[in-house]
Amino acid sequence: MTLNWFKFASPATFYPLAGRLIPPFWILTGVLLVIGLYWGFFQTPDQLGGSNAQKEYYRIIFVHVPAAWMSMWLYVVLVFWAALGLVFNTRLSFMMANAVAPTGAVFTFLALWTGAFWGRPSWGTYWDWDPRLTSELVLFFLYIGYIALHAAIDDTRRADRASALLAIVGLVMVPVIYWSINCPDPTQCAALHQRSGLGKIESNILFSMLTMTLAFWMYSFATSLMRLRAIILRREAEASWVQELLNRERSR
Repeated sequence: MTLNWFKFASPATFYPLAGRLIPPFWILTGVLLVIGLYWGFFQTPDQLGGSNAQKEYYRIIFVHVPAAWMSMWLYVVLVFWAALGLVFNTRLSFMMANAVAPTGAVFTFLALWTGAFWGRPSWGTYWDWDPRLTSELVLFFLYIGYIALHAAIDDTRRADRASALLAIVGLVMVPVIYWSINCPDPTQCAALHQRSGLGKIESNILFSMLTMTLAFWMYSFATSLMRLRAIILRREAEASWVQELLNRERSR
């Protein structure tokens, strides 16, 4: 028996599938959040670092770092679906991109907000025009610009294409963000952030960060699929299957 994955490219077919996937993703989100936060607060060292160690306030990294990772990853996902829609002219691809954008914007804002609170006790300032902070702020504006541009154009097809082009152009910010925190020559890009490297992280800290990242990933699936179902119903409101679905809901 072979599974025809192409049938799920239809909004009518994907809508019920998304509805079945949402509850497991919410359950996984809750379980992973509890594990990640518990491990981060109770199973990790009291201080982070050597001679200039950070005290308990360093634990904000268990939200800050996963949120920053997800902000970049979700932008790549957004661009993937937007490009797929442009190339193959698939409605569901544009809808997926539209559904992912708000969640990506939330994680980008969360990364900036938690970074500011972490920066105050660590470096004595909420904000600095550090390359990493600045590029992350630009990424946030790209998310907001994508959402605003799509909302500003009445014609859905034109809105999909225009916002998709903006997203694709903005993809350049993802390698810029990565380079800003992994600069090959620190003298050329001095920053508040240190170079990243999973191999240098204490095992319990790493476990908590990766668990929180998975929790945020599951949350992204759940919220994006919920938003996608709403978008499908709005855009396909005149379709016969939507009318039948609404009639069945009213008759209950």
